[in-house]
Amino acid sequence: MKLPDIDLYLIAPEIIITVFGFLVLLVDVFAPKGEKKGYLGVLSLLGVAIAFFYTLPLVGTGKTGFVEMFAADGFAIFFKITILIIAFLTLLISIGYAPREGIGFGEYYALILFATFGMMLMAAGTHLIIIFLGLETMSISIYVLAGMLRGDQKSVESAFKYFLLGAFATGFLLYGIAFLYGATGSLYLKNIASYIGSKNLLNHPMLLMSLAFLTIGFGFKIASVPFHMWTPDVYEGAPTSVTAFMATGVKAAGFSALLRVFFTALPAFQPDWTSIMWLIAVATMTFGNIIAISQNNIKRMLAYSSIAHAGYILVAFVAGNKLGTSGILFYLMAYAFMNLGAFTCVILLGKKGEENTLITDYAGLGFKYPLLAASMTVFLLSMAGIPPLGGFMAKFYVFSAAVEAKFYWLAVLGMINSAISVYYYLRVTVLMYFREPEREITGLSFSPAPTLALILALIGTFYLGIFPSNVLSFAQKSIAGLM
Repeated sequence: MKLPDIDLYLIAPEIIITVFGFLVLLVDVFAPKGEKKGYLGVLSLLGVAIAFFYTLPLVGTGKTGFVEMFAADGFAIFFKITILIIAFLTLLISIGYAPREGIGFGEYYALILFATFGMMLMAAGTHLIIIFLGLETMSISIYVLAGMLRGDQKSVESAFKYFLLGAFATGFLLYGIAFLYGATGSLYLKNIASYIGSKNLLNHPMLLMSLAFLTIGFGFKIASVPFHMWTPDVYEGAPTSVTAFMATGVKAAGFSALLRVFFTALPAFQPDWTSIMWLIAVATMTFGNIIAISQNNIKRMLAYSSIAHAGYILVAFVAGNKLGTSGILFYLMAYAFMNLGAFTCVILLGKKGEENTLITDYAGLGFKYPLLAASMTVFLLSMAGIPPLGGFMAKFYVFSAAVEAKFYWLAVLGMINSAISVYYYLRVTVLMYFREPEREITGLSFSPAPTLALILALIGTFYLGIFPSNVLSFAQKSIAGLM
């Protein structure tokens, strides 16, 4: 009897993240009562940093382990690096934000680490049960984090909405997995693809139902239309640091699982999903951008912007070529820097009991806090796709992939939507530099950790815009085993 191939080094980053999650809880339990616990955030940052340095040596290994249920291939490593960057920046902004809002206790930091573990598991799973376990670990942690402001009715409401709709979407995903297993007799992604190819099951009703249910389940996680309903309310009600984590980390993990499942297990159905995803991509871009125009709350505006960005990424998914798939990886990394940077600016503009999240609160910011306003402008312009920023190169790659795959109309509609988005992004910039403030915002304190996160986000946004070739080359190598 062959023993399972247990190589703990393959899951070293996941082990480290989990151990530090429990360590933060233990330290919190034995800490003196009433003491400020900023060191919990530092301890969490240390865990993410160590996990990152254990991830880097895995680049280029391409190994699988645990009876081939877990992969340390280039695809998984790229997403792990992206997810760990997101977790690191989220923890940095949390060190200043969480104590201010009264949520700087062990459970908050531990849940961020456990959600990070779930995201990494989703990216590395080559077996549907592993992907599902990762998704549930991430989701349950995010449900709790969204309602962490227990005294805030909006926060509790957002957590409840996210939980109910998320559980419903998870049911669809689980049904999709069950139909796949029923039709093919396997939960291994490669075995599913081999079985479908050998038996020519392209018209099998259970597989077509599975395709539909998986699209619904993953569509909820990436916030694509019509599965986006939860996004604006949850983004607005959740703590801002958690909103930043959700907008970037959950989206990256959702796309990692979507790409892994569809391109590894279901490539034979590419003609079927292409037509569906074409419509979803157009609807997602258009709806997100048009509704974002009318928003008066910056967090809701960024929520609808997040929906629109999911649509842009789906353009590359529809293209289905190597440029498109590597473009998705590049886009998600660029999106992480510019979105986390924007939410960091939102956090720095707020204070206890006064978050200042109305767009009108940004009027005159360019004169009173010029560096903060300039940073916000950079992130908004990057999201709009203005060169020489990371967002421009990200959109250039996904639209180029659509043109290469001869989806000309999809590329045209994507560029039109990108032009529409310029309006609501520049609206904030115009308020910051060309309008007198309606009320004075005073008493802001720029703590070192969020300020460092802001600087790192700026560096990442400029680097990906000016020197994109290194990251794109890494992304192209990362998808070699996927397609």
